[in-house]
Amino acid sequence: MSPPLPTGMAECRDLAGQAMPCPGPGQDGDGREPGRENRGRFVVTPDDTVRDRLTGLLWHPAADALGYPVSFSEALSAVVGLNAAAAHGRRDWRMPNRRELRSILCHGAKNPALWPGHPFRNVFFGRYWTSTSFAGSPAHAWYVHLEGARVFYERKDRYCLLWPVCGDSHGLAATGQTACFDTAGEVIPCAGSGQDGETRHGLAWPTPRFVPGEGGEGADVVFDRLTGLSWLSRPIGAGEAEEPPEPCDWGRALADVAAFAVRDGRPWRLPDINELESLTDLSRAFPALPGGHPFRNLGDGFWSATTSFYDPAWAYVLYLGKGAVGVGFKVNRDFLAWPVLRPKA
Repeated sequence: MSPPLPTGMAECRDLAGQAMPCPGPGQDGDGREPGRENRGRFVVTPDDTVRDRLTGLLWHPAADALGYPVSFSEALSAVVGLNAAAAHGRRDWRMPNRRELRSILCHGAKNPALWPGHPFRNVFFGRYWTSTSFAGSPAHAWYVHLEGARVFYERKDRYCLLWPVCGDSHGLAATGQTACFDTAGEVIPCAGSGQDGETRHGLAWPTPRFVPGEGGEGADVVFDRLTGLSWLSRPIGAGEAEEPPEPCDWGRALADVAAFAVRDGRPWRLPDINELESLTDLSRAFPALPGGHPFRNLGDGFWSATTSFYDPAWAYVLYLGKGAVGVGFKVNRDFLAWPVLRPKA
């Protein structure tokens, strides 16, 4: 099982971005102790790599390993060079897949969105390539932006930075991607490509992944056997018709989920951004969900309970069509609320 990692958010903010007491609002920061998940997490090894004790991955000590931005294909070639030179005593360097690179983000920090006290050098507040192509347009690949922890895609002939990783993780799930693509977006053989579709690092998904009604939670609940989370089979406000409900603002999303939890008698919550992102299948788009999923009445964008630390008047959003992680202005009625149940203690 691969439960989502902690986000790092440990405070609560209102719709205007002002600090507020945490107990009760249902936000991501409610009940979290600042920095608890980060204590002793990153350790510099004798070979000057950085081990993440939470995931088991080994990271290049210089976040900007090359010192300059490169295209997607140039980044993959640079990794080949690192392995040929046995950089830091390793020959298993690779470009991280999207889930691996997201795993070191801290959503309770900005410029960079990394855990305070991290030991990495040459950290640039910009875009870093992942080895994962965007399924909706494979001439593009996903990047992670370290300024504020957003995740989007860029054309492969454009330029981003390279942050290599090596080793195997314990607990991170695979992205779902199994194919490889060239700069034009054409399918290519995966062997020797270094892309996510070849390496497929991460925990394999169970089959089937989503099981309606499992665990005694009722037929309206879908259990995710990969993460241990349970999801309502539809967003809040959705009826029996196929159309998604009307979008709401962030405050309404939190309030509606809290009210639903009282009516239903179960501890439903608005999911944090890592819980929402865990649903994505990056081999697919529109929506970026596994084929045959049992969910219904879905829209394109969903509020998370995680405030943006970069600008607390905004909150993180999963754009389910593409699979992107962005932000939404809290007072705008732009997105939907999709409740989650966490595993019972």
